[in-house]
Amino acid sequence: MITQHKLTRFMTLATTIAMLVWGAVAQAAPKSIILATTTSTQDSGLLDVLVPMFEKESGIQVKTISVGSGQAMKMGERGEADVLLVHSPDAEKKFMAEGYGTTRRLVMHNDFIILGPPSDPAKVKGAKAAEAMKRIAQSGALFASRGDNSGTHAKEKGLWKAAGLNPAGAKWYQQTGLGMGQTLNVAAEKKAYVLTDRATYLALKKGLGLEILVEGDGKLLNIYHVIELNTTRWPKVNGQGGKAFADFMVAKKTQEAIGRFGVDKFGAPLFFPDAGKKPESLGL
Repeated sequence: MITQHKLTRFMTLATTIAMLVWGAVAQAAPKSIILATTTSTQDSGLLDVLVPMFEKESGIQVKTISVGSGQAMKMGERGEADVLLVHSPDAEKKFMAEGYGTTRRLVMHNDFIILGPPSDPAKVKGAKAAEAMKRIAQSGALFASRGDNSGTHAKEKGLWKAAGLNPAGAKWYQQTGLGMGQTLNVAAEKKAYVLTDRATYLALKKGLGLEILVEGDGKLLNIYHVIELNTTRWPKVNGQGGKAFADFMVAKKTQEAIGRFGVDKFGAPLFFPDAGKKPESLGL
């Protein structure tokens, strides 16, 4: 027979255990994550909208490190980030094949464009992307490259390859080693041609004095994925927090916000939501 004294002791013990379990869970719960991402998501202003949404919904604080996609994946390879948001598909596939990531999900796309001075000395306006690169090289007109192993730089190198060219070392080819926004400023100052994502250009176009000369080529598609890291490889990585952010990026509410971003200011979205789509629908 359970006496009142025993019942009280039992209830006290149960409460103590519950508090200890709750404390352990609370201590283990992720409070912050490191997001390594491309400069275009930062420079375009998209993260200024999405990160506060995520922090409010999840209670998880986000420290954003905005670098090129290549550098973001290097951080992932060293376990120095908790989740990646990048746009360099070939490098991403290699990253996953080597076991650094566990899940890679399609998030959104926009496109790359080739900008240049209104005078268009290389006469590239309206040309296909690879042909435009060939004309720039033949004319010796200045071209500003990020040169930073970013997703944009990877796309640029692919275009040079498609044109049958390697511009490295040419006087007219200048590598900035900077992010997209800063490289656009360099190109504007030097009246150079430059490859950029459309979102960053539209966000920063005022005062640049550069025009869109090449667009609409299928080779200029710009696709973003969110990647969760391998916590077996790096136990200190906040896998729970990284998954929460990845889930957030493909959630319906977030995808709707991505689709609306830029409409008020530019009359058209800067990114197009793609969560749930089959990769082949985007030519992947």
